[in-house]
Amino acid sequence: AGFPVLVAEDHSGIVGFGSFGDFRAPYAYRFTVEHSVHVRADSRGRGVGGTLVKELIQRATALGKHVMIAGVDAENSASLRFHERLGFERVAHFRQVGFKFNRWLDLVFLQRNLRQ
Repeated sequence: AGFPVLVAEDHSGIVGFGSFGDFRAPYAYRFTVEHSVHVRADSRGRGVGGTLVKELIQRATALGKHVMIAGVDAENSASLRFHERLGFERVAHFRQVGFKFNRWLDLVFLQRNLRQ
């Protein structure tokens, strides 16, 4: 759909990646995107994730998007704090909507207005 996929590398190889895509298919949601960022465990805390998300925000803004959504496992307090530091705010908590590692997971949605 023409959306970016960013890759972060250092001397050891790929340390992270990030992308965004449509939040929902209906036309009414065309100005909202949902992003995904993953950083290799041994590269966390070095600014890789922040660099990726900031670049995704710039690219989404350049494409005329208005809001970026993040979906985070409710138990992932580090990711929740990370997003809040980047200007995202918690807006929804869905209970037991995911299933992984043989257990039900809650999902927290955070959002950031791109024109801050």
